[in-house]
Amino acid sequence: VQLQASGGGLVQPGGSLRLSCAASGFTLDYYAIGWFRQAPGKEREGVSCISSSDGSTYYADSVKGRFTISRDNAKNTVYLQMNSLKPEDTAVYYCATSFRFPTPSFRLREYDYWGQGTQVTVSS
Repeated sequence: VQLQASGGGLVQPGGSLRLSCAASGFTLDYYAIGWFRQAPGKEREGVSCISSSDGSTYYADSVKGRFTISRDNAKNTVYLQMNSLKPEDTAVYYCATSFRFPTPSFRLREYDYWGQGTQVTVSS
């Protein structure tokens, strides 16, 4: 089981990025997927997640209306489209999957496998 996060980079405030989380070793749409981020000196926090059962999506208040999570089952990949980026969105972004909980949450302990992280820097 592996998750490969990619798509991070340097972007100006107000810009956009699309992160990808490619899965291997398992069929991604059978399991809940979450995106998390960790800024320097801060705890890892949940950003968005998508359920395995009905595709319901969830967002942290800080990103609602700006970020969109989606799934491409044919590519076994989950995306995080990030628009209207702010300097406070700067962090390492991680994707993770839960094999035990089909309805996802932002509780880190419910996730079983994690990708390696991709750096997002929002700065002028």
